[in-house]
Order: sequence, then structure tokens, then C-alpha cells
Amino acid sequence: MPLLARLHHTRLDTYSIAQLFAPFKAPLAHAPALEAKGNRPLQMTFEDQLKILTYYHLEEHSSGRHLLQVLDQEDFAATHIAPPDGIKKSAFFEALNSRGLDQMVHVYEDIQKQATAKLPIAKDISGLGDLVAVDGSLIDATMSMTWADYREGAKKAKVHLGFDIGRGIPQKITLTDGKGDERPQAERLVAPGQTGVYDRYYQCYKNFDEWQAQERHFVCRIKAISRKTVLRTNVVDPDSHVFYDAVVFLGTKDANQTEREVRVVGYKVDNTSYWVATDRFDLTAEQIAFIYKLRWTIESFFAWWKRHLKVYHLIARSPYGLMMQILAGLITYLLLAIYCHEKHGERVSIKRVRELRNNIRNESAEDAAAKGSGPPDIIDLDFGAYATS
Repeated sequence: MPLLARLHHTRLDTYSIAQLFAPFKAPLAHAPALEAKGNRPLQMTFEDQLKILTYYHLEEHSSGRHLLQVLDQEDFAATHIAPPDGIKKSAFFEALNSRGLDQMVHVYEDIQKQATAKLPIAKDISGLGDLVAVDGSLIDATMSMTWADYREGAKKAKVHLGFDIGRGIPQKITLTDGKGDERPQAERLVAPGQTGVYDRYYQCYKNFDEWQAQERHFVCRIKAISRKTVLRTNVVDPDSHVFYDAVVFLGTKDANQTEREVRVVGYKVDNTSYWVATDRFDLTAEQIAFIYKLRWTIESFFAWWKRHLKVYHLIARSPYGLMMQILAGLITYLLLAIYCHEKHGERVSIKRVRELRNNIRNESAEDAAAKGSGPPDIIDLDFGAYATS
């Protein structure tokens, strides 16, 4: 049955949930077909799976069982989100942990491209290049998740994310166990031509050489004690918070020294000194300092994403299922980013998300009240051609 095509009154196509889900149309048109394993028919299509997982994050459900109860008992969710014949617990969790990942990756990549095309770059950084903050975030796992190695008595997984600073949206993602090294993920998260913005943990002189060879630019905080062989210095404004600007070789000669020149900028904020290495020779020292300051955007994203979309309330235990859930959480955020931009000309905020949730509930109540007022019409949002069943 087509997405949101049920027995309803003609105002259904103006529903907030339909507007939020509108970007699904393009990627579902070309998504790989979801096939049943064995002889058992699918209880839900990938389209159903996508809607359910998005709704899980949007409405802050506390667990998988809570979600399934809502899909079964709440009129709006049962009508618009759940499969026409409902979904049993065993079938839902089996699908989550074994089917749909290729399709979910396809949808995520398409929605991310849509968001990149629609959302403007913040004016104050529009001339600084394509900036991508890179960081990892730990997810508390259960002891039964034996693959999520961290330390004795604790299991954790780790999300590694590249975050589009200019547009305020996630880009590429990888998932490892909690002990997974973050530095090898950098090349997967930052494309040639982009500028990765890294904290001190990513300091690696070999990587600095390799990134330059690959034309992956970087702005990376380094330790104050890092050995610097000065090649030439740049003039520093005595009234600036920048106190050091030089082109150097980093590291110890004949040991770990960089083969390529690196620019190092030192600056002070609130009596704290920062040292930053970069290959961006085209910018002022103040601009380099500003770029590193923007690294906080990924920290803010992780905090907001975890708090308001409940993405770390795990409903999956396998690496496969967890990746499904994480991708669905990122897709939900991207949908909200597009929705808030198109409807309000704003970036995502909890104020607008709460407003959207209230609109969905109010429209649900209005629709339920109107069901008995006259013969209903079938409103098909023309998503039927894009189903993957």
C-alpha cells in the first residue's frame, strides 16, 4: 500500500508528517528491492521499516517495545506509520537486525545530498572552504553485545562522524567497537578538497603528510610541546589573539618528522593557549583560529542528537541492527533540517521539533474526529511507485 495512502479526508496531504517524509520520494524510487529470506513473506516493506525507525526517533520512544505498542494501539501511528496489517515483535526485530541496511545506506546518502543542496552555508564561514568536523561518540552497549569491545565489565560502540560545519548537518559515518581508533576513520569521513577539523587526538605527522598528498586539507590541534623546525615565520599582529604563525616541519628529524611543510598557528582564548597545525596557507592566522573554534559544532550536534532524538536508546544489539538505528537517527535529523529550512527558514531547534510533534498530534486528533463526519476519500500521496515491496 502506498505511503500514507489510507482512508482519510482530503486535507491529509497537508499533514506535517507527509511534509516531513516528502524527501523519501526520490531515494525510494531507486532503492534496491528488499527481498524476503527463505519462504516467509515480508511482514513489512523497507518503506514501512524506514517510516517506523524515523518515527521512533521523532517521537522519542523509550524502547522498541514502546514503539511497537504505539504502532499497535495509537490510531495515528497504526494508520500512517505501521504496515497495513500491523507488525509483530519477532518480525520487527528480525528485520531490524538482518534486512534493509543496503537500502538504508542508499536513503541516507540521498537525503544527505538533498540537504546539502537545499541548505545554505552560514554566511560567516562561506569563504573558508568546505569544512568537516570529525569526531567519535561512544554508545553504551549491553553486556550481551560481545562485539562491542571496550574494557572489562563494560561494552561500548563508537560512532565516527564527519559533520558539515557550514550547513550544520551530518555527512559520512562509520561504526566500530568502543576501542576503535578514530584516526584511521578520518580518510573515510573527509573527501579530497574538504578541510577536516580535528581535536588533539588526531595529531599524527604521518597523516599530515598523507592528507596533503591526497589533497585532504586539515586544521588539527596539536600539543604545545610538539617539536617544530621553523622554516619561515609570518607577521603577527600585536593586537591579535594570535601570538604565533610559522611554516615548519613538525616532529623530530630522522624519527617522525613531517616530510611536507606544515603551518602552525598559536593563539590564546581566556588564558588558554591553542596550537593548531594546518595545510591551509591561503587563510589568515585569525581565520585558522576561527575554523578550529568551529569544531565545537560537532560536539553540540552529538549532545542535541542524543538528548532530543533518543538515538542512543538502543533497540538493536547486533552491529547490523545498530547501524540501521544510527542511520535512521541521522536521516531523522536530516529530514528535520530540510523541514525547518523550507517551512521556517531556520536551522533545527528543539522549539521547532516540539512544534512539529504537537502538529502531528493535533492533526491526528482532528483526523480522528472527522472520520465519522462523511464519506472519506482515498488520498494517495503518489508514493506507491516508490515502494520497495
